[in-house]
Amino acid sequence: MLLKQSLTTILLSLPAFVLSARGHHTVPPPPPLGRCGVLPENFQFKSDPKLPDPFTFVNGAPVETKLEFSCRQEEVRQLFQRFELGTLPPKPEKITSSVSNGNITITVTNEGKSITFNPTTPTQPMQQVHSQCIPLPANAASIVLNNNDIALQNDASSRGIGKFYDLYGTNATASSMIAWTWAIGRIIDVLESTPGHLNVDLTKIGVTGCSRNGKGALVAGAFEPRITLTIPQESGSGGAGCWRISDSMLSNGTVTQTASEIVQENVWFSVAFDQFVNDTSLLPFDHHMLAGLVAPRALLVIDNTGIDWLGPESVWGCMKTANTVWQALGIPDHMGVSQVGNHDHCAFPAIEQPDLTPFFDKFFGNNPSANTTVIKTDGADGLGFVDAQWIDWKVPRIR
Repeated sequence: MLLKQSLTTILLSLPAFVLSARGHHTVPPPPPLGRCGVLPENFQFKSDPKLPDPFTFVNGAPVETKLEFSCRQEEVRQLFQRFELGTLPPKPEKITSSVSNGNITITVTNEGKSITFNPTTPTQPMQQVHSQCIPLPANAASIVLNNNDIALQNDASSRGIGKFYDLYGTNATASSMIAWTWAIGRIIDVLESTPGHLNVDLTKIGVTGCSRNGKGALVAGAFEPRITLTIPQESGSGGAGCWRISDSMLSNGTVTQTASEIVQENVWFSVAFDQFVNDTSLLPFDHHMLAGLVAPRALLVIDNTGIDWLGPESVWGCMKTANTVWQALGIPDHMGVSQVGNHDHCAFPAIEQPDLTPFFDKFFGNNPSANTTVIKTDGADGLGFVDAQWIDWKVPRIR
């Protein structure tokens, strides 16, 4: 199997997404209690057809310092939980685990209820479509989680089904992707409590996945601070694509997935999101800001220009805009976009390997000088995305 005595990374692979490796020690400490505000109960929505400003608080105050930006990130996490994804529960009361032959049994207890789930370590990296599709470095192992066991995602009738809801109740607001993120957090808890069993480097943890699982990978990277390399692949609308740009693509005649379609298809999002799907201009955020929650940790977005349903213009414009967060922090090379077409969905073309390898070298290996500067698409004329049509705010220098 992949686990080795000399192993320096662990890659947690799900049939939904894969956790790779890079550590939590690079994440800035949370702001002191009382320094960050909470959202008002009666939130005032304002129509904004352009991409909202990630550097301005909902009260209009600008972000100027790293501490303020940490508070803005917390505000954005609150926005996503209230209006799109549902609430991510805190660490539960009790977690017990055992590790046998590389397989993990995790039992979680909270308020008198318990669930057990069993991530496994495959003998080879998973290469299935809609799962992990990128080639892994030699120093990576993978742990597979049955994400449907945690929160089912067959179709729109799947809401509230899965072990997460057995623990927290079917009325829990968490969407399936937030439930998966919660389960990933529990796996990391176990790895931290029993590091010797799997011989892994707990300073290197990451996440990746393709298609719907790419959406889940991005959410996990945004909400689990112990993940420092996030690689969503071909995640489309609801992932690396922005809702507003996808709507614009559809109105211009491109058949692509939008918010109004996606909520009828599956339970990846909270029911609270339904009120916005026919007018996404009312959202006080978009997915450039979801990606920005990963900062200052590392993010590489892998995408496909050849499938309209994935919204390649939406992903390109959204993630190109997201990079401004890392620009403001002075580390633009910690976030990259590689968008290449002419291949099947969730296939990883060899032409993108030079974009992927440096991210593993820098954030999984020991090469901090690896060149991770990549913001590219093979789409003609930037797929029609024009910054001035979508952005009416300036990128600050956050000190």
